[in-house]
Amino acid sequence: VQLQASGGGLVQAGGSLRLSCAGSGSIVSINDMGWYRQAPGKQRELVATIAKGGNTNYVDSVKGRFTISRDNAKNTVDLQMDSLKPVDTAIYYCSANIKRIGFPYRDYWGQGTLVTAPA
Repeated sequence: VQLQASGGGLVQAGGSLRLSCAGSGSIVSINDMGWYRQAPGKQRELVATIAKGGNTNYVDSVKGRFTISRDNAKNTVDLQMDSLKPVDTAIYYCSANIKRIGFPYRDYWGQGTLVTAPA
């Protein structure tokens, strides 16, 4: 199983970016999916999660600016980021709780994608 993230880049503060993450491999089912980020010199933090049924959760600092969504048929999770601020600059990681054929659920991580939003 692999999670492939894409969509990072450089955007001026106030701009928008959309991150995408696609799961592939012998996936039977996916529970929660989410996005985390790690800024330079800081610990990785939760940005947003979305349950299989669609319930979402956001860190307070991105509420009203970021929107997480998923496509269960395609095993994808997206993060629409609007009104970006310099403090949003970080490496963003997708994560998913996945069941493989013959194995129990466990967490998988995608490679990071860099988002830079200078003032």
